[in-house]
Amino acid sequence: MGKPYASILIDTYNHEKFIEQAIASALEQDFPASEREIIVVDDESTDRTGEIVRKFEPQLRYLHKQNGGQASALNAGIPECRGEIVAFLDGDDWWEREKLGTVANDMEAHPETGTVGHGIFEADETGRRTSAIAPERLYESKLRNAREGREFLPLRAFLGTSRLTLRKAVALQALPLPAELRIEADEFLATVTTAIGGARVLPEALTNYRIHAGNLFQFSRADAAKGGVKHEALAAIVRELPAGLTAAGVQREVIEILTRAVHVDAERMRLSLGDGWPWETVRVEREAFRKDYPEAPAGYRLFHFAVLCLAALTPPRMFYELRGHYAARNLKRFRSAVGDAAASGSEVFRKISAS
Repeated sequence: MGKPYASILIDTYNHEKFIEQAIASALEQDFPASEREIIVVDDESTDRTGEIVRKFEPQLRYLHKQNGGQASALNAGIPECRGEIVAFLDGDDWWEREKLGTVANDMEAHPETGTVGHGIFEADETGRRTSAIAPERLYESKLRNAREGREFLPLRAFLGTSRLTLRKAVALQALPLPAELRIEADEFLATVTTAIGGARVLPEALTNYRIHAGNLFQFSRADAAKGGVKHEALAAIVRELPAGLTAAGVQREVIEILTRAVHVDAERMRLSLGDGWPWETVRVEREAFRKDYPEAPAGYRLFHFAVLCLAALTPPRMFYELRGHYAARNLKRFRSAVGDAAASGSEVFRKISAS
């Protein structure tokens, strides 16, 4: 039995600086050209993207559509695919040469699985790699219970567009994707398809994910326009995802775990844009802490209490600017010092109480 016929679906918008590398990486895959097709869906680019893509015809099919964002591009492109499997690639990323063969082989070996993801290399605008991010081992999930729901949350990082491969039959069951998802449509799609047909996340890094100034997903919180687009998409996932998961037979407890995580992200984005009050920041950060650190040690609980006090006294936009500064500087030493001090104090108190 040979590899399944594969469709490579490239979605693009104003990627004139990057689209040629994306297409070249698809053409140069260690995979028989006779067993794959390439489709480029252009979301009405206003730069030279279309001109560059057309240079590669007839090695690919070029679909130009009215601008509508990522969900509309995937809604238009997936039904056009002729392959048994559909491998997605953003027009500003590129693949490792063995990417398509690796995921196709895995799907051939596991015909019961509908979704496959994997690790990534992060790269800057010039294409220079800055880090590798991959799961520590192979993960499998069908979102059958709370444990799988919690495990799935960090796995979403390995199921984004350029590392996502689906069986077309499973992908079609998840369509149409909500039109409000100008970005984040891949997260919605991968979550629903995992519920429908299960997912495998491979430990190999097979995609180069480019972070650049035009990226609509990775950006500074100071960019209110992009922040608004992201908040709208996250809020749409919170509204629309439960219905898709319920239709796939996912338990209510698991749906709550998955939507709660997105709700926290959406609320943080809203507050960081200046829409809200300090008491809302406290509520959201308490919710996030309970979700992420249900068994936190005393020292970290003390640190979190200090964070909540700051949140209560600080306008939301300023608080999240400070939080972003903390994350960027990786100020873990301060948190560790607070934790060590609290642990020492707890031990002294314990000894006094026991005497």
